[in-house]
Amino acid sequence: MTVSTPGLVCAHHHLYSALARGMPAPPRTPGGFQEILELVWWRLDLALDLETIEWSAKLGALEALERGTTAIIDHHESPNAIEGSLSVIADACQEVGVRISCAYGVTDRHGPEGAAAGLAENDRFLGDGEREGYVGLHAAFTCSDDTISAAAELARKHDVGVHVHVAEGDSDTWQRLVDHSDDDWLIVHGVHLPDDHGLRGTLVHNPRSNMNNSVGYARPGRFDLPIALGTDGIGADMFEEFRLAYVAARADDITATPDQAWGWLQTGWDLMPAALDDRVYWAVESTDPWHLAFTPGTSPLEVEVDGEVVWDGEPTLVDGDEIRAKAAEAATKLHARLAALD
Repeated sequence: MTVSTPGLVCAHHHLYSALARGMPAPPRTPGGFQEILELVWWRLDLALDLETIEWSAKLGALEALERGTTAIIDHHESPNAIEGSLSVIADACQEVGVRISCAYGVTDRHGPEGAAAGLAENDRFLGDGEREGYVGLHAAFTCSDDTISAAAELARKHDVGVHVHVAEGDSDTWQRLVDHSDDDWLIVHGVHLPDDHGLRGTLVHNPRSNMNNSVGYARPGRFDLPIALGTDGIGADMFEEFRLAYVAARADDITATPDQAWGWLQTGWDLMPAALDDRVYWAVESTDPWHLAFTPGTSPLEVEVDGEVVWDGEPTLVDGDEIRAKAAEAATKLHARLAALD
């Protein structure tokens, strides 16, 4: 039996992480979330160049289509390859056939010049007027007050929101965002937010990543905000993220139901409504949330984006084997640069 849904939406991704699998181990075992950032992800983003960004985006987009995800909201950082990086990602996703919304995660970790370059990349990309995007901030605890204010002002200039990690760890200074936030912001994680946080926007819940980083459970149902689902860079299998979101909620509250987590998945269509025009055909009996929550391994038979078939057991617009081979070559180069950082 075949049923269909609109294209699924990943409301928070890091496509540059697609080449991270198999990367060299960090110089020592991280002892907490801050060290996970410092010893893993901040080292990875330093090693990125435009070539590895391109192939990671193509591989990530290909893997999204394989799971019925036709739209991705990406948050990118590559401090040694900032200028043009968002266009590289957008072009790569377009080639594969995936809708993309881009943002560069501005930070002061690399000094005021790095922050200025990140703001300039957001401004350049959004100034095109033909691409979807946000102004990105990494997280308040890595940004100065001036950088936060500049990002909020740039977002207003382009009539978009700010896409920012918030309270993923307990040391984040998220309070500095409150007076700037607006309804079109993406508030990602929110694990350590109090109930009365005062932020505006859509909160993006990333249950698998939060578990993997051992930062805690966000209990997203407590917030009086729209809730969406993202992966924080661990693929783009949104049915699996929905299932995990349900199980995590159930572990915290026996009265939680799949309908709640399904509602969070549906919020993605509010963020990228064009995905509603896409169709994904699934070999399952039903898309009822109670049915899907207990049907692991669901795969699409066919995916249409904007009326065009882009997946029919394999990608139709690109050579999937070539992308995987080129991505593997790029990953080898990336991992060698990472090893040289030690």
